[in-house]
Amino acid sequence: MSAESDHTSFTPHAPAPGAPAELLARLRSSARAERWVVAFEREWTAALEESRRTFSLAGLYEVVQDWQGRVAHASAVDAFITSGYDDSDAIDMAELRGRRR
Repeated sequence: MSAESDHTSFTPHAPAPGAPAELLARLRSSARAERWVVAFEREWTAALEESRRTFSLAGLYEVVQDWQGRVAHASAVDAFITSGYDDSDAIDMAELRGRRR
């Protein structure tokens, strides 16, 4: 018999300690700086407050990972928008979520 648990808990991947500062520097140097810096700082501040209240870093990790994803995929989104692709047949996710309830 083993003393180990029969299940594993999920721990979100922790970004590097300097990731938030590096990310903010990238946002400040981007073409979207005017909108993105303000939005990142707002989300980061909210996550910090939540972290202080709950003693959990998960919200901070989530903000960094979300913004890293936005930065990484920004050029693909720009290409899609400028290509003139028709997305009129897309499904509204809010409507889809509403159907499940």
